[in-house]
Amino acid sequence: MSRKENQKIKLLCLLRFLQEKSDEAHPVSVADMIAHLSSLGIAAERKSIYSDIEALREYGEDIITVRGKTTGYYLGARTFETAELKLLVDAVQSSRFITRKKSDELISKLAKDAGVYTASSLKRQVRVHNRVKTMNESIYYTVDVIHTALSEKKKLSFLYYEWNGKKEKVLRHAGERYEISPFALSWQEENYYLIAYDERAEGIKHYRVDKMIDARVVPKKREGEEAFKDFDAGQYAKSVFGMYGGREEAVTLRCHSSLAGVVLDKFGQDVTFFPENEDFFQIHVRVHISPTFFSWVFGFGDKMKILSPDAVLKEFCQMAEEVLKQYNKN
Repeated sequence: MSRKENQKIKLLCLLRFLQEKSDEAHPVSVADMIAHLSSLGIAAERKSIYSDIEALREYGEDIITVRGKTTGYYLGARTFETAELKLLVDAVQSSRFITRKKSDELISKLAKDAGVYTASSLKRQVRVHNRVKTMNESIYYTVDVIHTALSEKKKLSFLYYEWNGKKEKVLRHAGERYEISPFALSWQEENYYLIAYDERAEGIKHYRVDKMIDARVVPKKREGEEAFKDFDAGQYAKSVFGMYGGREEAVTLRCHSSLAGVVLDKFGQDVTFFPENEDFFQIHVRVHISPTFFSWVFGFGDKMKILSPDAVLKEFCQMAEEVLKQYNKN
């Protein structure tokens, strides 16, 4: 490309240079800009750089002038603030459903918008994390298919697997394809879940997205609109402990006052406390009864107790007895 033709992309090259090489702590001089453009085969003079900076400002770019021994410039407002980028990076790193390879790719893209100096601090932040990540690289294709089904209000079919004791993938339902009506995607407890209506079970169910294989949009209108008429995804996530299934029940829990924060974190600010005395209070909540719920209660020892209904209390005691049996044998 001739030097004359290069002039056509001069403003774009200058803007990219400011995006990548400047920030409040590292303003660049006009000489720096001229040298960079020259390395790209673009001729520039000081007067033309001033004109280019004004043109970029008129376009809406927030180019800040720093006056001192040498006048410098840097790009002020960006798509993301540094603090926002660090939050996004942490979210990507924390997500079990995003593979390590994809995490690195996404973080690199986020860092590209920040400039080289902020990017280096983001990479240092990444090194302190060492979290378990999913091994299912096809999850991105699966999520895309799910979004298509959601937007078109169509059914979805897929294979679903679990792990066995030999660390092997085993298809559930004897390899038969699931066919459900998708309604929402939910990110809970570091995993991605599809919340859907199951026609055969005539109820709402959820599925780990990273355990789906060969997801396909089914050209049939989805069912279950009535079941989701007043559905609250946030409330559903609160009631389904560990996103494991189980029948929904209204339960009463007796909690020690020291667990107030734990209860609010789990059930939200809308839960009502019924004081029993200075040390204990009761709450009435709807939860899905499962071993995970019982384990959560058990983890607080004598600071939490299931008061009702009796059937749930009986199940809890039976589970505790079964666990104790295997230790009593020894």
